[in-house]
Amino acid sequence: QVQLVESGGGSVQAGGSLRLSCAASGYTYCMGWFRQAPGKEREGVASFYRYGMSPYYADSVKGRFTISRDGAKNTVYLQMNSLKPEDTAMYYCAAGWACPLRVPASANSWGQGTQVTVSS
Repeated sequence: QVQLVESGGGSVQAGGSLRLSCAASGYTYCMGWFRQAPGKEREGVASFYRYGMSPYYADSVKGRFTISRDGAKNTVYLQMNSLKPEDTAMYYCAAGWACPLRVPASANSWGQGTQVTVSS
C-alpha cells in the first residue's frame, strides 16, 4: 500500500486561506481529499477523475477549493480559500482505484490527517 503524508493544516480566521499537501510514497491511480468533523461522517471534498477530466468537488466547497497535483513529486495539493467555520475538520488525503474518490469506500490508502480549524 502506498504511504500518504499530509501537511499544511492549521488555524485561520474565516475568509482566510490554507494549502494542504499530500506526498505519496509511490504511484497512485487516483487521489483526493476527504474531511471529517466531530460527530459527522467522513465526506469527499475533492478528487481527480481520470486524466483529462475536470476534478470532482463537493458542492459545499465549489468555487473555494482547488485540487492540483505535481506528478513528478507524487504530490497532491488542496488550496482552500474563503474558509468558513463549517470547513473546520480533520482533512485526510486518500488514494484509490475508483475515480473520483467521493465516498470513503472508494479509497484504499489514507494519510494520518491534518487538522484545519476556522474561527469566526
